Amino acid sequence: MHLARFPRVHLAHLPTPLEPMDRLSEALGVELWIKRDDCTGMSTGGNKTRKLEFLFGEAIAQGADMVMTQGATQSNHARQTAAFAAKLGLGCHILLEDRTGYNNANYNHNGNVLLDHLHGATTEKFPGGHNMVDEMEKAAQAKRAEGHKVYVIPGGGSNPTGALGYVNCAFELLGQANDRGLKIDRVVHATGSSGTQAGLVTGFCAMNSGVPVLGVGTRAAQPKQEQMVFDLACKTADKLGCPGAVKREDVMANTDYVGEGYGLPTESGIEAIRMFAELEGILLDPVYSAKGAAGLIDLARNGAFEGERVVFLHTGGSAGLFGYDFAFDHADRWVNI
Repeated sequence: MHLARFPRVHLAHLPTPLEPMDRLSEALGVELWIKRDDCTGMSTGGNKTRKLEFLFGEAIAQGADMVMTQGATQSNHARQTAAFAAKLGLGCHILLEDRTGYNNANYNHNGNVLLDHLHGATTEKFPGGHNMVDEMEKAAQAKRAEGHKVYVIPGGGSNPTGALGYVNCAFELLGQANDRGLKIDRVVHATGSSGTQAGLVTGFCAMNSGVPVLGVGTRAAQPKQEQMVFDLACKTADKLGCPGAVKREDVMANTDYVGEGYGLPTESGIEAIRMFAELEGILLDPVYSAKGAAGLIDLARNGAFEGERVVFLHTGGSAGLFGYDFAFDHADRWVNI
């Protein structure tokens, strides 16, 4: 599968490490590995870097001088988009939607929001419940009226172009596993806007790998989440020239760990953050990777992965921790000497 025929800018730090998680494996009784896509580079890294290589490649090929995207207040995607634009000398405008109702100052101005602005992006804030696709089109038209050539990137970078980044990740991960003689029984990761899972599923299916992908949902209910992933995977397969490569049964999502809603921390997610930090020295974020890890931990405890070698794909997002400091109680960490 010849991905080099698609426009791309090569800014990611690839391949990302594939590492064993020995202490977490011991604690849970399952052999666990981690694919470190928190190490992709571009403003602390994360899964969007792979997608944005292809999206910005397309933007430049189309002659854009500005990119525009949208997301939640503490959007990892927005932060990485702003970093790409800075590196490549393009303007960047971001529409941020309040999906939590938090009035906390750190949530609204620190973490990813701080980094958006440090990278030179301009931002607009919208109350929750807006049709952000429509709002983005209005904003793009206004910028075009000012003379800009605007390339619009969907939320999460999740379209067939962006999903190519995770088709490539599937190739990369299998190559690493083959070189080490590691048989992968399952890949688990946090799934939201669907581009990461759709790309992985498409890549694994196109190579007839036999590796199932479980997306642990962070927002939508299971039927909607799976349908979004399947629809995008089919479009991605069409773009690659292998229509029909993905079957409906190839798409699996577990949405039991969303909690009260998108962007709202959960007890199981906070536990996952602490376990990864204390046992493996790895940072998760409360919105995506912690909920994916919470699913991984709970399913492992309940025997769902018995006898399997499981790879957890880390989608990054640790910068968001600094917008969620209120979710952590550190009282038990202070000691008097």
